[in-house]
Amino acid sequence: MSPGSFKSVGTEHFSTSSSASQSSRSKTLLRQRLSQLMTCIEDMSSDDEAGEEVSRTLDEAFHLCGRFIPSDAFRLHMVTWNVATAEPPEDVTSLLLPDVQTPSDLYVIGLQEVSATPVKFISDLIAEDSWSHLFMDTLAPQGFVKVTSVRMQGLLLMIFAKQMHLPYIRNIQTTYTRTGIFGYWGNKGGVSVRLSFYGHMLCFLNCHLAAHMNNALQRVDEFEYILETQDFDIFDTPHVLDHKVVFAFGDLNFRIADHGLHFLRSSINSGRLNLLWSKDQLIMMKKNEPFLQEFEEGPLNFKPTYKFDRKSDTYDTRKSTVALPLTMYRPRPLQRCSTNLLFLLTSLTWGLLCFWFGAWYREIDPPSGKKRKPAWTDRILWRIKPKDLPSEDDEEDEKASTSADSGLDEYPILVTQNKYTSDMSYGVSDHKPVIANFTLELRKFFDTPLVHVSSVGVWSADENALLTYSVQEDFLSSTWDWIGLYKAGFKSASDYETFVWVRENELPEVNEVIQRSVDKDEIPLLGGEYVLGYYSTNMQSIIGLSPNFQIQESKRAVMEGLVPEDINGTNKCK
Repeated sequence: MSPGSFKSVGTEHFSTSSSASQSSRSKTLLRQRLSQLMTCIEDMSSDDEAGEEVSRTLDEAFHLCGRFIPSDAFRLHMVTWNVATAEPPEDVTSLLLPDVQTPSDLYVIGLQEVSATPVKFISDLIAEDSWSHLFMDTLAPQGFVKVTSVRMQGLLLMIFAKQMHLPYIRNIQTTYTRTGIFGYWGNKGGVSVRLSFYGHMLCFLNCHLAAHMNNALQRVDEFEYILETQDFDIFDTPHVLDHKVVFAFGDLNFRIADHGLHFLRSSINSGRLNLLWSKDQLIMMKKNEPFLQEFEEGPLNFKPTYKFDRKSDTYDTRKSTVALPLTMYRPRPLQRCSTNLLFLLTSLTWGLLCFWFGAWYREIDPPSGKKRKPAWTDRILWRIKPKDLPSEDDEEDEKASTSADSGLDEYPILVTQNKYTSDMSYGVSDHKPVIANFTLELRKFFDTPLVHVSSVGVWSADENALLTYSVQEDFLSSTWDWIGLYKAGFKSASDYETFVWVRENELPEVNEVIQRSVDKDEIPLLGGEYVLGYYSTNMQSIIGLSPNFQIQESKRAVMEGLVPEDINGTNKCK
């Protein structure tokens, strides 16, 4: 995160007395003009047109002032990749860490077609899948922690944040919508995560829409259906489009229409990608679909990311194949399951049926035998919530709406895309990963953790240890909250060494210091650098972190020869 800065340029401080005097006179003049404006408003007749004109002028003035309000800039790195059931490559450093000069604050990674055979899917439910392990192993040494993830069959969405941001990422919820195989198996659809980032409501939606050239309308229909039906248990943002910023991405499967294969490849090889934009189905559909027009996308200045021969950067040289039609034009996805067990049983049942009838990923050669045309199937879009129009029917509602909008305008968020490209170096899939890098400029609604946590005294496995926590402000705490002991550089909230429950019988008062004990048998023998984290079950996130502290080597560990003992400058083990 870059330090707080002013968005505007040319606002330097001048140390000379003349400049200070000039600034003072300017402010005095502005105050006088504002006083005159108040008098003018009081004397104004009930002329609606004049009032609206004054209101618009004031809006412009407030917007101008907003440009000079201190804000913070956060870097967001996004990846979408259809991995085509492949195992992950050995290294994804260039995909996640392409620019060490401008480190990111958040990572959002959306995968499609993660291997989801019944046996593989069940094993991944028990333990993290191989892709998640790879991303965590790559990002954890850089100080990133997996905030949350959600998976629906082959769709996987993961969010990582720099450790220092964890206490300010709150109210995390996930959901999913199935559209493939009549909405039951979930090989197509969308998974989403919503969260509050320093008080700003963000939503990330990873989609895999219907395939094939002729299904452009179905893709639009599915995307709209996902946006309309996904909901969250948050009163002010119950739906995806209620959030201040929405990022929608994934294998959206839109193709390049009309152009022949020769023209496509010629345009790509010559770098004249702009010749293909007008026939990109998503760009074409945006002209006719108002809800799509609210989404923004950077220019497609990278080569189409589908379809490639695996382990190469050569476009498809094999005969095309078409999958059996396993989706309907207007799917009616199964409603969200009430329990993970029901979800597992439903998925497993339909998965076995699909394998039994040979329908899962079954393909047949079409009569034409044509090669698959390249296409920008993998996309990253974003949408900033439009400002609500005031109510015309109810004056009180209008005043309330105006007041609410003014409050939100005090905390604007600006989204700037810095990079939109693909990485052609990865060949495990017939898709290439697409990368987008954004800057989020925003004013923090808060910068104080909800809970303060700290270790007490010296910690070692030779005796029980103490910790304290105190709630800094009122929030929906629970007796199911817990405090985890994490090794420095931990990968996720579940990556704890041990944990203790918070006080059982009563919820804490604000600023009340509560002490808890950690059994010595649960403390790591070898010691090292650790951190305590308070996990809120209601917010589904770590909302308080202690400073890093040292756990001393246990005397018992030294006696048992588990660690080297330094004697007279030489390392020896007992």
